[in-house]
Amino acid sequence: QEGMPQTLSSTSMFTPCGFSPHLHTSKEGEQGGLIFQDGNLTSASLDALIQHLIPTTDYYPEKAYIFTFLLSSRLFIEPHELLSRVCHKCIEQQRLDDPVLDKARIRKFGPKILQLLTEWTETFPYDFQEERMIGHLKDMIHRIAPCDEAYWKKMNQLLQALNQKLATLSHGQEGIVKISSAVSDKLVAFKSKPPSIQREILSVCSDPYTLAQQLTHVELERLSHIGPEEFVQAFVHKDPLDGTKTCFSEQKKTSNLEAYVKWFNRLCYLVATEICMPAKKKQRAQVIEFFIDVARECFNIGNFNSLMAIISGMNMSPVSRLKKTWSKVKTAKFFILEHQMDPTGNFYNYRTALRGAAHRSLTAHSNREKIVIPFFSLLIKDIYFLNEGCANRLPNGHVNFEKFLELAKQVGEFITWKQVECPFEQDPNIIHYLHTAPIFTEDGLYLASYESESPENQTEKDRWKSLR
Repeated sequence: QEGMPQTLSSTSMFTPCGFSPHLHTSKEGEQGGLIFQDGNLTSASLDALIQHLIPTTDYYPEKAYIFTFLLSSRLFIEPHELLSRVCHKCIEQQRLDDPVLDKARIRKFGPKILQLLTEWTETFPYDFQEERMIGHLKDMIHRIAPCDEAYWKKMNQLLQALNQKLATLSHGQEGIVKISSAVSDKLVAFKSKPPSIQREILSVCSDPYTLAQQLTHVELERLSHIGPEEFVQAFVHKDPLDGTKTCFSEQKKTSNLEAYVKWFNRLCYLVATEICMPAKKKQRAQVIEFFIDVARECFNIGNFNSLMAIISGMNMSPVSRLKKTWSKVKTAKFFILEHQMDPTGNFYNYRTALRGAAHRSLTAHSNREKIVIPFFSLLIKDIYFLNEGCANRLPNGHVNFEKFLELAKQVGEFITWKQVECPFEQDPNIIHYLHTAPIFTEDGLYLASYESESPENQTEKDRWKSLR
């Protein structure tokens, strides 16, 4: 079909090799209100950036630009308002209001606007939970459809794919909400030592390989729900040029991101609970060694988030104070893992391992080699510091596009990783346990810990007394 821009699979838009932040231009300086430096777009007014997004009969924006702008523009303008402006400009430029349409011209323009709308719905489906967004989208297609029957079909395909995606996402969210509410009731279930009927992890899964694979299932499932825009929306401030309101003030649409951080915390506490629960020192040591093996397997898989949660659980003071228990553990393997996740040098060792896993993922032949699950709270922290460290706008009111290219690079890489299909078979029994097994509160952990190995000093004795 003439004039149809080539479609890249949605992943190639983000992979570090496919994501080229260099938006080429022949000359330096200014071009249509866009400021370039060394061939890269560095800044522009919001209007110029919107204009640069809009396809014409002989122009289509670069894939990297579309992603970067749609991701970051929400700091300045709500998605429905952006789409409204895009449609309005298209109507003006292509004279779609004329009583008689220029069919030949619109057949050149049509496939391109459809392509842009498709990319938007595929990458930021949550934007289209709003009726207004669907309204603008349909209006645009209704205007060009008289020129080519195929546009109707294309619109239906687009809306079907979008509905399906949103249904899958909200179904997943409902599941997570159900689990979360079930879990929060159980958090306070044990203030003191739990009844002996409590199942423990080793009775549900005694093989560290299997547990690491099931943890990877949970991680990828939860990652799949996080929209790229949540990273930006988590840090929305007031836009200086729009004195009236904060964008998205009515709700920070970051629920999936928050649910994922909750899961990390739950896993920490679950590990600590499983270690502090058994009455016998030998059993506790056995649970510690089991989790060390699980953590090591997570590292080999590329599941750094579960790995970090397990290490954090083992480093909680109610666990680390169990000296007699630890004396029975072969700790060499644990120290190696701890070293990998050592925060020194801004997590230098972990970042090196992550780069290695990311590189392996790029050249992977199997889904198993593609898995990269980053230590999530550090990723959020990096994005937070990137956001805090540079202004969104320059003193002249221009949008600081250089900052957003860096933001898009970090978020884009994450999107590539979250799209990996989990290669391991799911074990519903284990996954159910991970999500619903009762866990101690912090007080409960200390109680269990002091009952296992009695307090060593006055501080611990006082704490135990106040807990009882």
